[in-house]
Amino acid sequence: MKYFKTSIFIAILSIGILFLSGCKEMQSSRKWYKGSLHTHSLWSDGDAFPEMVMDWHKSHGYHFVAMSDHNSVQDKEKWKTITASPIFQQSFENYQARFGKDWMETKEDSAGIHVKLKTINEYKPLFEEAGKFLIIQSEEISDRFEEKPIHLNAINIKELIKPQKGQNVVDVLQNNINAVMAQEKETGIPMIVQINHPNYKYALTVQDITALKDARFFEVRNEYPPNNNYGDSIHMDTETMWDMINIAFLEQDKPLMYGVATDDSHHYQVFDNKSANPGRGWVMVLAGELTPESLIKAMVNGDFYASTGITLKKIKLKNMQLKIEVEAEPGVNYHIQFIGCRMQDKKISILEEMDGEEATFSLNKDILFVRAKIISDKLKENPCCEGDYETAWSQPVLYQ
Repeated sequence: MKYFKTSIFIAILSIGILFLSGCKEMQSSRKWYKGSLHTHSLWSDGDAFPEMVMDWHKSHGYHFVAMSDHNSVQDKEKWKTITASPIFQQSFENYQARFGKDWMETKEDSAGIHVKLKTINEYKPLFEEAGKFLIIQSEEISDRFEEKPIHLNAINIKELIKPQKGQNVVDVLQNNINAVMAQEKETGIPMIVQINHPNYKYALTVQDITALKDARFFEVRNEYPPNNNYGDSIHMDTETMWDMINIAFLEQDKPLMYGVATDDSHHYQVFDNKSANPGRGWVMVLAGELTPESLIKAMVNGDFYASTGITLKKIKLKNMQLKIEVEAEPGVNYHIQFIGCRMQDKKISILEEMDGEEATFSLNKDILFVRAKIISDKLKENPCCEGDYETAWSQPVLYQ
């Protein structure tokens, strides 16, 4: 069959070896690092100063944050006018109370108070600690085609990438991906590019994404309500999109697409289900050290999972058995689904499922790929959508 041509066989073998090396038991020197891959501040359309954004994440147990303001890398002089809006007044008061007047540079005129925003290199030293907390310079490249918003996160970039435009949706996506890959090649610094909220205004389709080259990361879960994770009566949900993309990618001899969960956080003053708040979606990366290079290497290898609340103790693939073990909370029940595609039918289904804190799935030559979804009966605190339960998603793996 086409799946087992020499090229895909070599690609599958490489992915399998990397996954096996990254998903050994916790006795290895690798550690789990919790990270936010999609974060905004007053440098674009957020409502908090970047220092307050970092302070929130560090104080809530995160190890790294990709600061990804729209079309910005926070390296120029920029002033923010504090309008009479209660939100911005509260943001300014909180900032002043936390960091003090001596840290701030302000001026005042008839339009109000203006605050000079700190650049990323100015505020990094306040927060970064080796092995404990890392800030990664990133950008949400915000482009469009006609009325369709097309956004991608460029993570660990060194220079601003302007929206590349294009003649259609695929062209816009590919041109921006190419720009990130070109900067990576030019600098020799590892970078990743992530396709953001495909269902925002239903701008992207499975067909758009499967036409791409070098597309490896996809927001399977974006925790800002307008981003339509669940789709609607005529649009596919993002989790099904993810699986359909991977079926097509394997048919085209392309590497698997990996799924991330993000907050797309903008709002730090009011916490409710209408706001884009932090703390709803993140990734857990199994890496050798807390550096951009180590984290990106691990993610490219698939050594991470996405979560909206569940912590996993173990993801282990050995002798073609995928084992999942949950870091269980007292009084919380878990349901584990192994979701994938059989070789012959190209149809996504739940291959096995069971209740409990651990489960094992045996792969065989009839399985194209499989991933685990772990669902708890614990309702999320401040959910994106009412009734959401804490959930986690492992990355898809292939039969060797």
